[in-house]
Parts: sequence; structure tokens; C-alpha cells
Amino acid sequence: MDDIFVARLMSTDPKTVTPDMLVEQAAKLMIDSDVGSVLVVEDDNQLAGILTRTDFVHIVAGQKPKDQTPILAYMSDTPVTISAQASVADAADLMVESGVHHLPVVDDDAGLIGIVTTTDLAAHIAGLDRSVPA
Repeated sequence: MDDIFVARLMSTDPKTVTPDMLVEQAAKLMIDSDVGSVLVVEDDNQLAGILTRTDFVHIVAGQKPKDQTPILAYMSDTPVTISAQASVADAADLMVESGVHHLPVVDDDAGLIGIVTTTDLAAHIAGLDRSVPA
């Protein structure tokens, strides 16, 4: 896995929202898109945070007002990120070390360019396993 780069596995069309979008809109986008997270980006496409299904558990558990609550109030504002040139092994190690399931892929100039999830890694591993002769 060391010779395979994150760019090969990442989704290049991650679902994005802005920090001032309402959490209800983000929830609808996640449900409609069947994703476990949305990436929060500024107007210049720079990553500002991430909002995950786990964050919604905290929203509900905290019984916060949900009709006018901006994403900024709940997003993780220091998401763990990775470069597209990192190896898949590095991505897996980083996920395990950080306890995250979503790694936004960022570029110094372009900002957010993708995302790698534990599902992407599992699919990659499953593909490797299927290619090995029985």
C-alpha cells in the first residue's frame, strides 16, 4: 500500500457547505447524498472544518435550538487533513492515530481537493483481497 497515493482513492466531489449554512440544510444534503460528512469551506474553497454524523449526535443530545443554528457552532474546526501525494498506508495510519473516519485531502494552493474515508480504504483493501488468487 505504500506505493499507492491518496489521490487514487479520494472522492473528488466531496459534499461541501459554508460555515453560515443551517445545520438542517447540511443534514438534508448528507441524507440526500448518502454521505457521513460534509466539508465546510470558505468562499475561496479553503477548508474551514468538517461536520459529521457524529456531530449530529451531539446536536441532538445537547437539545440545542436547531432551526437557526449555523454549522459553525458544531463543526470540527481543526480537521485532520492529508495531501493527495501521501500514501494509502499513511492515510490509514493517520486515521487510526487520530481516531477519525474522514480525511479531507488538501492542497496548499487549491485548498480542498477531495476526501478519503474509511469506506474508501475498506473498498481498496477488498479490491486487493479479491485480486489475490485463491
